Amino acid sequence: MAQQTLTLERFISLNQPAFPGGASVLTGLLSQIGLVGKYLAHDLRRAALLDMLGTTGTTNVQGETVKKLDEIANETFVRLLQQNGQVCALASEEMEQPIILPRSGAQGAYMVLFDPLDGSSNTDVNMPLGSIFSIVMKQRPDEVLSESDLVRKGTEQVAAGYLLFGASTMLVFTTGQGVHGFTLDPESGDYLLSHKAITIPARGKVYAANEGNYHKWPGGTQKYFDYLKVKDKATGRPYSGRYSGCLVADVHRILLGGGIYLYPGELDKPEGKLRLLYEANPLAWVVERAGGRASTGTMRILDVEAKQLHQRVPLIIGSMDDVLEAETFIQGRRM
Repeated sequence: MAQQTLTLERFISLNQPAFPGGASVLTGLLSQIGLVGKYLAHDLRRAALLDMLGTTGTTNVQGETVKKLDEIANETFVRLLQQNGQVCALASEEMEQPIILPRSGAQGAYMVLFDPLDGSSNTDVNMPLGSIFSIVMKQRPDEVLSESDLVRKGTEQVAAGYLLFGASTMLVFTTGQGVHGFTLDPESGDYLLSHKAITIPARGKVYAANEGNYHKWPGGTQKYFDYLKVKDKATGRPYSGRYSGCLVADVHRILLGGGIYLYPGELDKPEGKLRLLYEANPLAWVVERAGGRASTGTMRILDVEAKQLHQRVPLIIGSMDDVLEAETFIQGRRM
């Protein structure tokens, strides 16, 4: 019971995670991201009353229609993270170019990449939403930053996690030493430890995917989905479909209960849809540190060579055994 009352700040100070710069730096960064979550949770609760729903009439760098809440969430992340003295650069799915902050020397050693509002299609229908973040370090204290400095392999992350906005607001993160979840207490305004040392089951009973794209998938991917629906008591099939349209919500369900999430490559878009730096890398690190697996279908997500800030990648993520099995179909090793 005592563990459940630990605040985010108290938990970090007691556990002293191996974070470059120490616990105080991590506390400051995560507290600021948690503050973003508080602001967004407040906005989301009132969105329908304050003309925050619908679109802005513009498209982002990805060519996707921008929702009003996308813009609000991005502005909130930028405004609050700019106030943290440890942050030297920001990159977002919603911004064509990163923001380089005017700091030098040891101050401002961290760069934050984020998807400010995941699940935008849910904004107008009161369904779950999320935010995803990845934290990497400057390679040299005195380096003058450019866009290329933020384009890093997933193994170079020093912290990653997500905010989930649903029945409650949660902050889930890892610094490489376990995955921990904190729930926002609306009365005290604190994030309290609710899920310590999360471990994902080796196999689950659910899958999450946009099956409306079935006809776009290669044959091996189609065969895997067909396989999931065949009754077989020994392997726990058929699996149940659970797809919310919010990557964070679907991965969170699987992180706690097991299973697999898939947004695979398509015949005409083998590169997939999800962004490597803002979505796949941070979620892969969280899931791996909880004992799961994250793959493109042919290789480990965290080993993908990052080449562009807005690079896309297929994503198959979840329980270890489920992802390994999916890979055998996608790679044509299972008929």
